[in-house]
Amino acid sequence: MSGPMGGPVVVGVDGSPSSLAAVETAAWEAERRGTGLRLTHALVWPSTHVPPGVPPWDPDGGGLRDRVNGSLTEAERRARSVAPQVTITCDVLFGEPAAVLEIETRTASLTVVGGRRATRDGGLLRDSVADRLTAHGRCPTLVVRGRPEPAGPVVLADDASPALTAAAEFAFAEALGRGADLVVLHTRAGNGRLPLGPLSSLRTKYPDVAVRPRWLRGREGRVLVEASADAQLVVVGARHRVRNTLPGSVGRMLLRHAHCPVAVVPSAKV
Repeated sequence: MSGPMGGPVVVGVDGSPSSLAAVETAAWEAERRGTGLRLTHALVWPSTHVPPGVPPWDPDGGGLRDRVNGSLTEAERRARSVAPQVTITCDVLFGEPAAVLEIETRTASLTVVGGRRATRDGGLLRDSVADRLTAHGRCPTLVVRGRPEPAGPVVLADDASPALTAAAEFAFAEALGRGADLVVLHTRAGNGRLPLGPLSSLRTKYPDVAVRPRWLRGREGRVLVEASADAQLVVVGARHRVRNTLPGSVGRMLLRHAHCPVAVVPSAKV
């Protein structure tokens, strides 16, 4: 199930440009949602022997404490420059970043991460943190990438799957909160009218959101990437979860090539 509505916005911090961009976005999201912001630094404890006399906090003797504190201090500075009134907490948690943030999604209302590409380690392609969270996170994950168009619409991929309801609810709420239109890309043939079901009921619930249906022509992933060029956010549901799809699929293509942030929303039951 998705995270609690009143939970904090959680963002992973590692000092990289990608994570600092995510921090600024997360601060804006926390302010807009009226919730707290949690800056989380995942620390992988070295497996090597710690020499006698070396503080446990700094087993490599290379200023680990200073590096971690420096990353969190800069992240907090960036966050306060965007949202000075937001309550900010900072935490250092032990474990792999993806695993740490996956646990954080259980109590967060939104998790924000940078959209760095997967990296190679020993010839093997390692998944990015974004890949892991969009596959297994319990709350919506916002992957920050590209340059969103501030006046652009929110784009929702309607694939008629059971996952659509949660993604559609998130997309309507985002469109309302951002004062944006909602473009619904339908992945099946239509008759020119908005389909019945969750979208119809949400139009009643969110009467102030202007909905613009569009029927897909061409490959779904490519169309969504193209639509992201003039959007401020693309929203996809659980069917697009990276772990549940093959390489080169819609979810993976969006996380690699979207021109704006991508929100991946888990279904109501996870």
